[in-house]
Amino acid sequence: MSTAREQPDPRATLRGGLPDRYLTPDDIAETFDVPVETVYQWRKKRTGPPGFRIGKHLRYDPADVHAYVDQRKAEDAAA
Repeated sequence: MSTAREQPDPRATLRGGLPDRYLTPDDIAETFDVPVETVYQWRKKRTGPPGFRIGKHLRYDPADVHAYVDQRKAEDAAA
């Protein structure tokens, strides 16, 4: 039985449609199965999905993450 406090798996949410909330660095790390430190390094190097700050908190728009994945797939297919 699920409780209202449980968060859905971000990978399943992205596959099934866009979630109704912005994603956290932990969500991104879980989605791509990488350490959260890798997510911060991507941001520092500007190589990962684009994020933005709300105050001191880093967030990711699911639409931007989805576009980033599509772009990476297209680049990989063209290589």
